[in-house]
Amino acid sequence: MASFHSSSSSIHPGAGPEDQRTLPQVDTLISYLLGAKRSLASINHVWRANEIVTASHSALEESVTVCSRTGFLRRGLNSQLRLLYDVRTEVEQISFRGRDEFSVALRNLDAADARLKKTLDLLRGTIVHVSFRPGDEDGKSLHDFVDERGVEELHASLKASIDHTNTARAELDISNREFDDELAATRQSLRHFHTATKLASSRLSITSSSSSTSDSGLLTLSSMPGQIQSLEAHAREMAVLLEALVRHFDLCVTAVKHTDGGGAVARSITGDMPTGVDGSNDGMPNIGAEINAHLNAPLDPMTDAEYQEMVTVLIKDAPEAEDVVIEIQDRINEMESIFEHVQTHRDVLLSISKATIEVHGHLSALASNGLPRYISQAHNFTRVWHEENDRINSGLAELSDLHSLYDGFLNAYDSLMLEVARRRHVRQRVEKVLRETRHKLDSLHDEDAAARDAFRVEQGDYLPSDIWPGVGLAPMQVQFIRLAGGHLDGAPNAEDVPQDGDHHHPESAKVDDPTCHNQGEHIPDLPRDLIEQAYARVKARNKTASQAHAP
Repeated sequence: MASFHSSSSSIHPGAGPEDQRTLPQVDTLISYLLGAKRSLASINHVWRANEIVTASHSALEESVTVCSRTGFLRRGLNSQLRLLYDVRTEVEQISFRGRDEFSVALRNLDAADARLKKTLDLLRGTIVHVSFRPGDEDGKSLHDFVDERGVEELHASLKASIDHTNTARAELDISNREFDDELAATRQSLRHFHTATKLASSRLSITSSSSSTSDSGLLTLSSMPGQIQSLEAHAREMAVLLEALVRHFDLCVTAVKHTDGGGAVARSITGDMPTGVDGSNDGMPNIGAEINAHLNAPLDPMTDAEYQEMVTVLIKDAPEAEDVVIEIQDRINEMESIFEHVQTHRDVLLSISKATIEVHGHLSALASNGLPRYISQAHNFTRVWHEENDRINSGLAELSDLHSLYDGFLNAYDSLMLEVARRRHVRQRVEKVLRETRHKLDSLHDEDAAARDAFRVEQGDYLPSDIWPGVGLAPMQVQFIRLAGGHLDGAPNAEDVPQDGDHHHPESAKVDDPTCHNQGEHIPDLPRDLIEQAYARVKARNKTASQAHAP
């Protein structure tokens, strides 16, 4: 800020009009003074900065002590503890991995079984239409055509695999809990050792004669000294910025006091200073006392040029005061963040020290007695799970196949109803053709009979009866015979095996006779809504299948 430089000037009541036009109004100077007064509240950030620096030094000292003590205790324990916890971690991972894989397998089985049960329920709820079955038969559902013994046997096999896996997993859980109990007993037995080693470690210092211990501790503190240096730099810079704000405040007071009645206005404004201004400690002077001393000091006279120079500096500094306040706030925020890292680092070191102290003692006995048993139990669970997992995956595939089979049955029944509708439609077209043909044949027959009769009347008396035996016969008649169709897989053709009741008598075989429509082949008569529902289901399945196969 420009107010870093001293400025001493005064203004006399007799200033010329030209100078008065270039000088700010009293209200503007008062607003500058009010802003400068508010900016002094930043002193609380400076107090906090000093507290942070002091606390960080304490944290560093504590951390160095903790690192030295931890290094002393860990030298003989690291390899054994690493081996022990590696084994425990591996055993636990086997348990977690097996549990997760088993849970996934159970979820897949439940989902597959739910799909199968849903399909079976649909089969139970789908009643075969009475027109498909003999008239004297009780109503049947599609489920009546399914043999569920295979499903029951599959369920029994899967249940045996699940029970076997659960037993092996329970044995592994018991073994792992015993392992944990051994570790807990080990930690408990070392609590007495903790007290003794703490007294020995507390005598160590950063300048310990054991270079390996001190080096080990400093390696873990490599970032903390740099962080504390950064905190100290921020604190020093904040103190410099605060001094600049105080000088700016003093300059505002001086400018206001050099106006008419300015002294009383300045004392009124500065009578209630922000909290913290009157405090002091070893690191900072009592700024409030300095401000009061400057406020009550005699007013030195100033020339017009000196006053003009002071006001120019004030006008330039006033907008920058807020930037200085923001910079102080940014720096204290950065310090709080760094201090949080320092505290976190210290807390981590304390936790490591505590864990190191608690993991000491009966490690050899545990490694020679309990450890082989825990490892063997983990291997046994792995073997059992691999065997049963193969059986479960095989059963899952069978469940999926059964679901596909039964779902295909449902789809085939819907398709059957659509096929019935198609055949009935074809039958209706055939009957229409037969009716139209019957009508044309009857017309031709009647026309031919009339012509023959007319010929007999006109020429019969002149022709001998034996000239052509057929001259006196009536026209032939055409008879439609319905024959049942043969098998589509290559059985004898139906036209080679006439069916009973298919022949029509010449006088009564009319194609428009409703009693003739079912001769030759029986086509069930299904309700229209039933066919529409079947069509909707088939269409939905086809759409789902297309989406599933889409890239």
